[in-house]
Order: sequence, then C-alpha cells, then structure tokens
Amino acid sequence: MRKGLILRGLLVALLVALVLRPELFTPLFTPFAPNGGPVIYQRTSLLSLSLSHLGLVAVASGLATVVAVSLAILVTRPAGAAFRPLSRTITNIGQTFPPVAVLALTVPVFGFGSGPTLVALFLYGLLPVFENAMTGFGTLPPRTMEAARGMGLTRWQQLWQVELPLAAPVILTGIRLSVVISLGTATIGSTVAAATLGEVIIAGLLTDNTAYVLQGGLIVGIFAVLLYDALVLVERALARRMGRVQQAA
Repeated sequence: MRKGLILRGLLVALLVALVLRPELFTPLFTPFAPNGGPVIYQRTSLLSLSLSHLGLVAVASGLATVVAVSLAILVTRPAGAAFRPLSRTITNIGQTFPPVAVLALTVPVFGFGSGPTLVALFLYGLLPVFENAMTGFGTLPPRTMEAARGMGLTRWQQLWQVELPLAAPVILTGIRLSVVISLGTATIGSTVAAATLGEVIIAGLLTDNTAYVLQGGLIVGIFAVLLYDALVLVERALARRMGRVQQAA
C-alpha cells in the first residue's frame, strides 16, 4: 500500500512539473530535438491544452455513459428486450468507424473545433459502457432481487435502490475502459483544430521534432495511468460496499 501511494505521488508530481514547468525537462528532451531547434513546446500553454483535453474526455465520456446505461436499462426490461440487437448495432458504430473517419464525416456538419472530436469520442466510448452495463444488470443476485420484490418496492425503486447500486462496480469497469480509450483518442482532435494535447504531438510530427512528440505523449500517458488507477480504486470501493449490502440482504 505504501509503495503504491509513493508511486502515485511521484507520478502526480511528475505530471504537474511537465504541465506547469516543462522547461525543467529541457536536458531530458534536448537529445531528441533537431539541431538548433526548439526543445520545449511553447506555442500554447500546456495547462490550457491539458484542461481542454480532459474537458472533452469528461463531456464525451459522461454523455456516452448516460446513453449506454440508459440503453442497457431499456433492453434488460421485458418491454425492451426486442430492441437488444438494435442497441448492440448502435453501440458498435463507434468501433466500426475509425475516429479519423468520424472526424472527416462530422467536420462538414459541426465545423472545425471541438464538435467533431466530441462526436468521435462519444461514439467510441459507447460500447465498453453498454456491454458492461448489460453484464451488470444480467448478473444481479436472484435472492437480492426477490427480497426487493418481497419488500414491495416498485420497478423504479428496484432499479434505483437495488439494481443500479449492485451493477455499479461492473458498469464502472466499462466507464474506466471508455475514459482511458477516449483520453488517448482525443489527441487526434487537434487535426480538426480542437484544443488537445495532440497539438504538441502533431507539431512534433510536422517539424520532425521528436522532443515534442515525447513531451505530449508522456503527459497523455501519465494522465491515462492516473485516471485508470483512480477509477480502479473507486471500483474496488464500490465492490466492497456492494458485497456488504448483499451479505446484509
């Protein structure tokens, strides 16, 4: 436990330094920069790019979670079971079309900027959340559900007070996968003028400056590791809590 806390602290400190004081890493990135060329990306504030990047991921992942969980609730009810194949088709759209293709198709509609990136991230994040929500609702303990019905709970009360809390750890696993995928995929948003950390990576590719590529990639990678780890901790806490609830029931 202590080693884990130390490692998390070091990663957080490294991330903060990379974003707020990137010049401290000039000696590290200098060997990868072209001769006489810039080493540290300074065209745009890395803090503003990071906040914009995380904001896009949060909005897209939030929308994908609401839509995917709502679809899973619908198709796991007797009245909506017939729509299960259609729901799977809808949630698979994002995985069928590469994000670059989605950007190309949505730019004429939304213009350049954040709009096409949000659409691509939203579509790409649906499937993991939907499939895990389906699994969560499909594996609820029969005894607990019988107890809920025996207490006289209505269907809505069963959903909000019993089913969603019990399925939450499994759903959160899907959200975790969706968020991490979106975090990496969001970098391509800079190809359509969205403010993301992909701007640093793309600038490096266009100028043959590997230092920029490493700088942007390292920041995105650390963000992904920390978010993944944080969601794993939340997931474990929910699982322990739901385990105690089931035992009590």
